[in-house]
Amino acid sequence: MARNEVFRDADFLSLPVSSGTASGAPVLIGSLVGVTQTKEGEGGNPAGFASVVRKGAHKVTVTGAVGGYGLPIYITSANALTTTSTSNTLFGYSLGTKGSGSGDLTVALARI
Repeated sequence: MARNEVFRDADFLSLPVSSGTASGAPVLIGSLVGVTQTKEGEGGNPAGFASVVRKGAHKVTVTGAVGGYGLPIYITSANALTTTSTSNTLFGYSLGTKGSGSGDLTVALARI
């Protein structure tokens, strides 16, 4: 049995986030995507870190029209969610539809 395992499941981690990041915020940390479960610096995390979940489906604000289920949702370098792929990282997949502009949408996180 390997003795170098640090986390059995790396789905809930304390990760570095921007100052003032709120709980429930989508985040991009390197190539990792997730949703914060605590505010930055709270819940036992040091300043500059938050508890981040990297699996599941979350209701988040997305900009752009989404016409069906299973469509890709992207995250920008500023941690905003969009339907635009150009220069953005895959965040997850739509579990619903919404019109143009910004609005809530349930998104299943991509396992990348």
